Amino acid sequence: MEWGGKVKPVEQLTETEAKAELADLAARIAAANTAYHTLDAPEISDADYDALKRRNAGIEAAFPALKRADSPSDQVGAAVAEGFGKVAHAVRMLSLENAFEDGDITDFADRVRRYLAFTGPLLFTAEPKIDGLSLSLRYESGRLVQAATRGDGEVGEDVTANARTIADIPQAVSGAPPVMEVRGEVYMSHADFAALNARQAETGGKTFANPRNAAAGSLRQLDSTITAARPLRFFAYGWGQLSEPLAATQHAAILRLNAMGFQTNPLTVLCDGPDQMLAHYRSIEAERATLGYDIDGVVYKVDDLGLQGRLGFRSSTPRWAIAHKFPAQLAWTRLESIDIQLGRTGALSPVARLAPVTVGGVVVSNATLHNEDYIAGRDSTGQPIRDGKDIRVGDWVQVYRAGDVIPKVADVDLSRRPEGAQPYVFPETCPDCGSPAIREPGDSARRCTGGLICPAQAVEKLKHFVSRSAFDIEGLGAKQVELFFNDADLAVKTPADIFTLAARDAANPLKKLKNRDGFGETSVARLFAAIEDRRVISFERFLFALGIRHVGEVAAKDLARHYGNWPALAAAVDAAHPAALCQIAADEAEAAERAAAAEEGRRAQIAPARARAWEGCPPDARAVWDDLLAVEGIGATLALSLVTALAHGAERAAVDDLVAQLREITPPAARASASAVAGLTVVFTGTLENMTRAEAKARAEALGAKVSGSVSAKTDLLVAGPGAGSKAKDAERLGIRVIDEDAWLALIGG
Repeated sequence: MEWGGKVKPVEQLTETEAKAELADLAARIAAANTAYHTLDAPEISDADYDALKRRNAGIEAAFPALKRADSPSDQVGAAVAEGFGKVAHAVRMLSLENAFEDGDITDFADRVRRYLAFTGPLLFTAEPKIDGLSLSLRYESGRLVQAATRGDGEVGEDVTANARTIADIPQAVSGAPPVMEVRGEVYMSHADFAALNARQAETGGKTFANPRNAAAGSLRQLDSTITAARPLRFFAYGWGQLSEPLAATQHAAILRLNAMGFQTNPLTVLCDGPDQMLAHYRSIEAERATLGYDIDGVVYKVDDLGLQGRLGFRSSTPRWAIAHKFPAQLAWTRLESIDIQLGRTGALSPVARLAPVTVGGVVVSNATLHNEDYIAGRDSTGQPIRDGKDIRVGDWVQVYRAGDVIPKVADVDLSRRPEGAQPYVFPETCPDCGSPAIREPGDSARRCTGGLICPAQAVEKLKHFVSRSAFDIEGLGAKQVELFFNDADLAVKTPADIFTLAARDAANPLKKLKNRDGFGETSVARLFAAIEDRRVISFERFLFALGIRHVGEVAAKDLARHYGNWPALAAAVDAAHPAALCQIAADEAEAAERAAAAEEGRRAQIAPARARAWEGCPPDARAVWDDLLAVEGIGATLALSLVTALAHGAERAAVDDLVAQLREITPPAARASASAVAGLTVVFTGTLENMTRAEAKARAEALGAKVSGSVSAKTDLLVAGPGAGSKAKDAERLGIRVIDEDAWLALIGG
């Protein structure tokens, strides 16, 4: 049985089943301990290991007579590895009880009070739980004499020579008791880990899976010179044998260790009860990604050392401490299928359907697969990712989730790939409407060409149409759009259909909208009034609402200012269509020339290839196209999207139908006419030192100027800053006036 699948509840187990499962769990946990502690090569995740331990504890609690002599509940770590000397710990190095829920922390505090019969003030320390390798340092007369790993809690590995190479570990301390064992965690920072793996890869050495493995593998070297070359760090968090107490409290003892020269975690605080403990847990969890080193939870300890002494120990854990583990951010599960979803722009987005698994405290059953390249194991440039491993249905995959980020499939375990698993074939037709799904050069996504005839696109386009920055019709949101789209009597398939709702409802006396669930006479009246109000809309809102790819709010405003009204823009788009086809042909010719040049080992001849594609383009079409590209902020990609969208028969018919339903598309505010630059076409180039390019553009337009992104015969003025480049040369060639930024500010009055 795969762990993480369905398991029989403990309360339903028979005694025979419980006995057999305890034997299996003992073997699996022992193997995991050896892999993690002895070999520094864990085979299962921390979350799966914790799940095995919890399952074992649950069965033992239900069947106490079946508890094994080698019970994992009584074990700490693993046996000492071959090649190391053995060190018997004067005071056992125990593990910690784990907590996973907030309620576990309240229970812990309550258990402490009950055990002690204590009703007075009860303080706890709270500190990050470092994900590293436990180490005990023995000092005699202030000098480091021995260092040992945890081992099995009773006997550890002698790593004294290796520990002496770690800068964070003092060789000598002052003010210490004659005998002092300091305990803490050896770890590696994220930056040092990345640098180490880079060096290992360059020299052909072993790379490490994570910082914990790297730290453990570096410390547990038979050759201390290898350890010395590794960037290890050390945090002190406690002690073992002491010839005299360090302090009366945990917190004061940690402060004293810090004063002796040991690194202690600055996020260690005192807490007055569970509420403060949980608040600190939340604050550390929020900072987790920014710490620069791995932690996997928060450790709480009773602060009063006298109370710690009274609480004592269980077989393998202290009663006075508990580790509150963070939810796992990584998990492995089975990929059951790959579905394709469509967005407003027609992009085919692959979604992984997973066997449900808990990741980061959330049950995940879906994850993004980004695009067809990601599934195939390559990036947008064709370079391998995940070492070139593709993703197939049936694969055992690693799922990653951080915060509110959409879960993604991060890795594939090829050793568990089922026999007969086939490479995923990305669809070349839309799964919703059957239209061709094409991938344009430079685009990572494959897109449906069906436009508004595609149901999935149509719904998403309608949701965008009624959104806040578009038509913003009160009472008509995403939920209502979906309802009306599938409605048999009042269907809304296109934007124009919204403006015929009232008339169609009036013509259907038997099935009135006001009588339906979720509606009423008042809400329907308000909806129809809101729709009526939007028969007058600004030009820029109208353009943005069309949902044309790349035409965002800023671009819509720029286009509206440039063309002034919808008929002018529509005419320009129609006239530019032949040039847009040449632009597409030129892009394809460039890609083909680059590929041919690479194959033949020569320099690509880009300019001639593109020029040939433009041969035969009608001059009028080219002039309109160039004028469109001259609009500041409008590049070839956006222009192509605009022209091709409005040239599509169904798309254009839907827009024309919408225009017919509107009373007025209001033009942008009239440009100022009293300034020195009113009516001029201005181009900004080079570096502007007194304002940003956006500020310069906004100021010029407010003064009645038209801002263009390219120099042409229509340009009146070029404002050139340092590094002006080709635009200055073009202006000089065309006899256009060129001024610097200071002269421009003087011209417009500062």
